[in-house]
Amino acid sequence: MNHSMPDGSPYVPKWAEISRIEKLTESEKLFELRLSNGQPLGHKPGQFVEVSVLGIGEAPISISSPPINDNSFELAVRKVGNVTNAMHNLGVGGKLGIRGPFGTNFPIDEAKGKDILFVAGGIGLVPLRSFIKFVLENRKDYGEVTVLFGARNPSEQLFLSELEQWRGRKDISYLETVDRADENWKGNVGVITTLFPKVQVDPAKTICVVVGPPVMYRFVIMETKAKGIPDKQIFLSLERRMKCGLGKCGHCQINNIYVCQDGPVLRYSDIFALEEAL
Repeated sequence: MNHSMPDGSPYVPKWAEISRIEKLTESEKLFELRLSNGQPLGHKPGQFVEVSVLGIGEAPISISSPPINDNSFELAVRKVGNVTNAMHNLGVGGKLGIRGPFGTNFPIDEAKGKDILFVAGGIGLVPLRSFIKFVLENRKDYGEVTVLFGARNPSEQLFLSELEQWRGRKDISYLETVDRADENWKGNVGVITTLFPKVQVDPAKTICVVVGPPVMYRFVIMETKAKGIPDKQIFLSLERRMKCGLGKCGHCQINNIYVCQDGPVLRYSDIFALEEAL
């Protein structure tokens, strides 16, 4: 009797090998991975994978890189639990199980020809980076690009070398802030909404994409409304609540929405009535 599952089953992990590790902060590392079967992951910006460490367990982790031609993909991982601790203990050449990609993606096609306002709070930059990098690689397909990034303090800023590049680019507007400065910080101090007065948007042709801690969403949406951006042009990622990735465990359910199946990327006009969502 054959108990093997069909190849490509969403329940069966594929092996991936760690090809590069970069330390981002004291608690975050960036892992570059390649599937052992040589295939590309086949993801779109905004999706996530379920990552398993043998004998430890599994956790949903958002994909931090855009789809690229060399078949690698990147996961930025904060050390917060058994699985992520075990990942942090692995070195280059280590093996991980990967299921997915799962979930909805950022509106890469709908945003073509439009202006984009990216709003990233803290670790929200991890999934949003996949879309930002995709847009920068296909820059001519999009209008004005504005990136707002807020971190709790300078030491928690992620992807420092990339932030440095974004600061220097003439074809995007990059604004950053920290809640609490240190003695070396020369920039804006305050929550991310303090950056909004510096931003000019054409609301009819602006797509706004917001990812960050839940407390941030309500305040950011008040600012986008003040700028006149319609609810249907605002996208949020609600991935914080997910567990199984297949709509089976119910951990991420908000009323009738399963974040792992109907999200993690959701249009604000579809969820603004769900109190729990925000």
